[in-house]
Amino acid sequence: MEKRKDPRFRTRFDALISTGPAEGAGLLVDLSYSGAHIENASVQPEVGTVVRLYVFVQPVAPFEVQGRVTRKTDSGFAVVYALDDPDMRRLVDDVSAIVTAPD
Repeated sequence: MEKRKDPRFRTRFDALISTGPAEGAGLLVDLSYSGAHIENASVQPEVGTVVRLYVFVQPVAPFEVQGRVTRKTDSGFAVVYALDDPDMRRLVDDVSAIVTAPD
């Protein structure tokens, strides 16, 4: 049974990662209304760290999202964020329309 409340969309978008003192790059591989998964990350923030992601999506303009690291993997991490902003929700809708169907 799926534990997630929001559908996830597989993606392959370049992302810049900022934790404040540390910056790096990675690949956004999974996106939903409540979170994202970054792989091939050049920085590995600790669980609980607030991160800012700058995601480059064509033809949509790059977007920025802030979230908190909830899980780490060998080469990346997952973040959760709140999408109270209708513009941000619309942006995730646009991105999901570009990529394949939800998992």
